[in-house]
Amino acid sequence: MTDAASDKPSPGGPDGSLAAPRDLTGETGRELLAAVRARVAEGARSVVVDLSPVERMDSQGAAFLLLAEQAARSRDAELRLAGARGRVADLLELVRPSFAAGAGPRAERPGLFEAIGGAAFRGLDEARDALRLVVDALYWSALAPVLGRGLRWRALLDELHEMGVRAVGIVALLNFLLGVIIALLSAAQLRKFGATIYVADLVVVAFARELAAVLTAVIVAARSGAAIAAELATMQVQEEIDALRSMGLNVTKFLVAPKLWALVLAVPALTVLAMVAGNLGGTFVGITLLAEAPAMWWKEILASATIGDILQGMFKSLIFALIIGLVGCHNGLRVEGGARGVGLVTTRSVVMDIFFIIVSDMIFASIFFAV
Repeated sequence: MTDAASDKPSPGGPDGSLAAPRDLTGETGRELLAAVRARVAEGARSVVVDLSPVERMDSQGAAFLLLAEQAARSRDAELRLAGARGRVADLLELVRPSFAAGAGPRAERPGLFEAIGGAAFRGLDEARDALRLVVDALYWSALAPVLGRGLRWRALLDELHEMGVRAVGIVALLNFLLGVIIALLSAAQLRKFGATIYVADLVVVAFARELAAVLTAVIVAARSGAAIAAELATMQVQEEIDALRSMGLNVTKFLVAPKLWALVLAVPALTVLAMVAGNLGGTFVGITLLAEAPAMWWKEILASATIGDILQGMFKSLIFALIIGLVGCHNGLRVEGGARGVGLVTTRSVVMDIFFIIVSDMIFASIFFAV
């Protein structure tokens, strides 16, 4: 039993139990915790603490009992408390729920089929949310203004300035540089046949059908798609979306519709700018590096450019604009967590934008090739 002079934990009965000290406080509780850890380290699978000698126990002593129980459980051992009486038993009853809370079964990792099933159900939930957003967005963007239910024109102008006007410089520069790259790569092959003048044809067709729309969409996705997702995610985290709903405002009409309209107007316009800038890059290479006559070069450009190629690129840009807007709004409104969640959905939005742009472009290429 406990030595009254030392008032320290000591071996108890023949079963090797630990006898708690007479005063179980912070200091003696720490010593009891050390004794339990030592028993568990020696390989004991069950440790009994005899609380019958305890005459006084404070909250620190009870806390050390809880730590001792956690230390035993971490080594897959069991800690049992016995002999508590009077006020010690009462205090022990107060802390006993903490023992029970931590003594539950360990959570098992889901198996392969459970993980696949969980991912499938999460995908279905997200698909339903996405479909609901698409229907709602198309109604408030296309039908509601016609039916007289209004559109936030001031917000549309602000979004158009942010997504369109402020993107002019980067779109023009990158497409000009890409035109230089395409012209240089194609000239390296056509020079072998003395046909460098046909670089103009290649650049015109490539930018009209494909490159202008795709590169512009990727730039807008990186700028505006990320900004849309981050803005809506931040509003969701700060409960501003809930505040709008509580005031009776439709979130799709108030936030989503102006962004969609701005993208639908800005992306095709930026695509036209990209076509011009890309051809200017090709012209720069043709006139300065390939030494082609400017008049012949421009004549070749005008001869090879067709309305059908330009309309094909414009149609793609319109679809890309809808993808960027809907994906950004979808991810922003589904954010979970705090600042980290905002960062994650912003990254996810850009990745999904680029993925769907490339996939849809592949589908268009297959259709136009077959037609």
